[in-house]
Amino acid sequence: MTAPAPRSLSAFCPWAADEGVRIYLRPMGLLPADATVEAAVLPLAGGRFAFALVEVTVRTGWRIDRAVAPLSDVMAWARARGAGVVDALDRRLAALTRPRGAFAGVGLDRPRLMGIVNVTPDSFSDGGDFFDTGRAIAHGQALLDAGAEILDVGGESTRPGSTPVSPPEEAARVLPVIRHFVGKGAVVSVDTRHSSVMLSALGAGARIVNDISGLTGDPASLTIVAGAGAPVVLMHMQGEPGTMQQNPTYEDAALDVFDWLEGRVEACVAAGLPLDKIAVDPGIGFGKTLEHNVQILRHASLYHALGCAVLIGVSRKRFVAGLSGETAPKERVPGSIAAGLETASQGAQILRVHDVAETAQARAVWEAFHPAA
Repeated sequence: MTAPAPRSLSAFCPWAADEGVRIYLRPMGLLPADATVEAAVLPLAGGRFAFALVEVTVRTGWRIDRAVAPLSDVMAWARARGAGVVDALDRRLAALTRPRGAFAGVGLDRPRLMGIVNVTPDSFSDGGDFFDTGRAIAHGQALLDAGAEILDVGGESTRPGSTPVSPPEEAARVLPVIRHFVGKGAVVSVDTRHSSVMLSALGAGARIVNDISGLTGDPASLTIVAGAGAPVVLMHMQGEPGTMQQNPTYEDAALDVFDWLEGRVEACVAAGLPLDKIAVDPGIGFGKTLEHNVQILRHASLYHALGCAVLIGVSRKRFVAGLSGETAPKERVPGSIAAGLETASQGAQILRVHDVAETAQARAVWEAFHPAA
């Protein structure tokens, strides 16, 4: 249950220090990083944007209060509430403004493109197109030629209703492709939730582990990734691929996903992975309705408060058809690009896409309107 958004910070519900209150900050009205305005302005994640406005959200049990205010007003409000609130906001602001280092050697000075290589017979968007190793390699090369900075190689479909693949079969599918592109000097990510596949892929030269379970699906995953010091993408998923779309439920989708991802980031940091080796993905389409997906994407800048890179995967997903009319996955490219660029305009650093050439062209136009500082 969510309370109506208050008109001002002063209308927030009062709370006691022991009520398990959580405070969130979402940058609003993003400005060029070098903008000069007569207000307090902070850089967003060391990138091309800055912000002077934030949406403050306070979550107290079932109640959620929200207000949008200038940074100076928010800090004055925090000081009036006491040192605990000031400390909470300072931590959020430090995470929001912390410059992001390179991720697996890929600089985050512009939205980077992660090209998808599905070595599967049954992926929702291109099932069977690249199941053959040779065709998968040819496709991956075409993505690199089109502008992909990272190749994400997966051997198990995790579409809604999918059937799990055994780790040995998954490894047999992806390892030849990974080895080929590592030999070419490409930055390769392995898309897997199985620790044995992670270990084999890292041994074959993959630089990134991209796990739809956020390193929770296999008890050995976190140990393997942290032990290797491998950059990791932590994705949120409610439930399992086979059943995740049956009845996904959230109190507040954007905040619930944030809370879960924050726990996973903290677990990775505690295991020895620095923030610059962590990216978060809110998991569009994984245990979420159309309304949940839209809410999360509208609040994409919220996830910068986790202090690490934000990756967004919207390519060809069903929510695009839900908004634009039912179409086959390969006909959802324009809607996918629109959604991806909207999150880039909220500072997202990595876009995971099937259609690299089209997205690269759109990015070039987008960058003309959002030049780097």
